Amino acid sequence: MTRAVRRRASAAVAAVVTLLLAACTAMPTSGPVQQGGDGRVDEPSNIDVLAEGPRPDAAPLEIVESFLVAGSAGFRDDFVVARQYLAGQARADWQPLAGVVVSGALEFADMGDGQVQVDVPVVARVDSEGRYAEAPAGAESSVTFGLVQDDEGQWRISEAPDGLVVPTDDFEVFFRQTSIYFLSPDETFLVPEQRWLPVKSRETSVVSALLAGPSPWLRDAVHTALPDGVQLRPEAVRVDPEGVAHVGLFSTRTSELLDADRPLLLAQIEQSLLALPGVSSVDVTAGGVNLDGAASLRAGEGPAGAPEVLHDDALLQVGSEGLVPVEGVGPLTVPDPSHPARDESGTVRVLLSDGRALVTVPTEDDPGTTLYTGTALSAPSVDRYGYAWTTDVGVGVVAALAAGATGEPPAPVVQVAAPALDGRTVRSVRVARDGVRVAVVSTGDDGVAVQLGAVVRDRHGVPQAIGGLVRVGTPLTAASSVVWLDEATLGVLATDGGESVVHVVPLAGETTELPRASGLVSLSGGRTPYAATAEGSLLRLVGTTWVRRQDVSGVRDPSVPG
Repeated sequence: MTRAVRRRASAAVAAVVTLLLAACTAMPTSGPVQQGGDGRVDEPSNIDVLAEGPRPDAAPLEIVESFLVAGSAGFRDDFVVARQYLAGQARADWQPLAGVVVSGALEFADMGDGQVQVDVPVVARVDSEGRYAEAPAGAESSVTFGLVQDDEGQWRISEAPDGLVVPTDDFEVFFRQTSIYFLSPDETFLVPEQRWLPVKSRETSVVSALLAGPSPWLRDAVHTALPDGVQLRPEAVRVDPEGVAHVGLFSTRTSELLDADRPLLLAQIEQSLLALPGVSSVDVTAGGVNLDGAASLRAGEGPAGAPEVLHDDALLQVGSEGLVPVEGVGPLTVPDPSHPARDESGTVRVLLSDGRALVTVPTEDDPGTTLYTGTALSAPSVDRYGYAWTTDVGVGVVAALAAGATGEPPAPVVQVAAPALDGRTVRSVRVARDGVRVAVVSTGDDGVAVQLGAVVRDRHGVPQAIGGLVRVGTPLTAASSVVWLDEATLGVLATDGGESVVHVVPLAGETTELPRASGLVSLSGGRTPYAATAEGSLLRLVGTTWVRRQDVSGVRDPSVPG
């Protein structure tokens, strides 16, 4: 065999090319908290990369590199020019959008005998439906292209596995993270699922994803008002110069489509499309009939609330001028109170006592109630149904009814089934504002996992189970707790080399580490995270800097609703 010739992609190629390759391994089946400017843009630039066909007498390695350059125009011309580099049946069979590997800098090797190998540092994998899975640090793959000479002696690619390999910078130009909204079981909340979709014709991709339905992990906990079998007709969503997105729906059973719950159907479509740039309103027709009157459902983030902290066994609110009493809350008489939690309205409040009991916070009229007693409980999370969630060593996930029961009395304490967590130790659980999604930190033989699951409830809202769990973020070491920063982003408190570290973990995106601050021991969620240190200082994240509140000291366990 001819000696291998290796070289890395040129800077020009790496900067502008969408690399159209595929990983040898099969593809697995957000908006993050804004931490200040990072040099990225929300929409692609106006630079247009022009495709160039194969050059005469080009060597195999040059053909592969030029194929990758030509692929940069693929989203504009449906990969027509890129296919000119392919030979025979490969030209027709190649499926560039079968999946995406998001990569670091690539390395090429001409292996001789018509073989070119590309070594791929894997950042993430995105399947054909836009589901993103971040890869572990140091993950690698390789792709081998087979080439043959045609009747004129020109090298062409005969083996090009399906899918794309896209460098990180180009991925963020040609794809965008997008929320697809489904309905909570009680039809009061719109529940997002994050997908990465091509920028070109993103409006059409969004509606197509809605019609296809939620991913398997979410399917049993949400539903959709769009009937089965509904299609887009015409086959694309058109956005006119005034920013109106025109959506045409079609079904062979037109009456079923027209009889669907229009307000809910429109709410899903509008919430999913109005977040896109350039879309100011949505016009939906079905069978030639205009549909209007979208339901007003809750979605996104709740109102920004001041954090609450524990201070000398009292529950206080962090105000603009320091600590102030929380209205209606009585003295904390339980032993060693910690980790307060509340719902969005502030009517349901709980905390831990001595790390072993989950209790309601005393009020002026109620001395408080013990909801659950265990061995070692994690910081609680209160959902919108009035259930306080925690984890107990040897038991798993527990949900206790704190308030808000209506109709038939539901179970006061539930051990929430979670088959995917069997054999693992659950260290933290946090329910999202929608009451459907739950973030979990657990440890097992494979180390620490941060996972996202869906809560299955009965008709009274009683949690029954956490369905299939999907990993989010890159594997972390010694993660201890998780909070929601926004509807698409988690904050995870972990340790690294004996130091406390806060990681920002998008549900579909690349994990980043916040600036380190000495001695962090607890973390609150919300759009403006707060953290407490072992010495009782309270830190607030401003941009990318932890800033100490000089007028607050001796506090612990900051919390916001959720």
